[in-house]
Amino acid sequence: MKPVPDRPLNVLGGTLLACSDDPITGFFRDGHCNTCDADIGRHTICAVMTAEFLAFQKYVGNDLSTPRPEWDFPGLKPGDQWCVVAARFLQAHDEGCAPRVRLEATHIRALEVVPLDVLQQYAL
Repeated sequence: MKPVPDRPLNVLGGTLLACSDDPITGFFRDGHCNTCDADIGRHTICAVMTAEFLAFQKYVGNDLSTPRPEWDFPGLKPGDQWCVVAARFLQAHDEGCAPRVRLEATHIRALEVVPLDVLQQYAL
């Protein structure tokens, strides 16, 4: 059975806005940071990529910058918006290299991992 997205609410309690259609992002590849219980990583935070964040992710084994055609993944560059895993965002925050965040496009379930006050520090 195909997974169904949770209710599309953002961390501010409003309707979840789109994160990116170019490149197309999200666990469901619908441009939104929608999630569900099948999304083990919780790809819930709409982040704007920076060179520092991409380098850190590659360093910790989560290479987001290298294209992976077999997964229809173009590879990310600074300025791209992408739904990132909440725990990876928190790890980057702890290391001082977290990217900026679009709160209106960040799913409310991100709050299960990252406190709102932490997300607000990086809000656009």
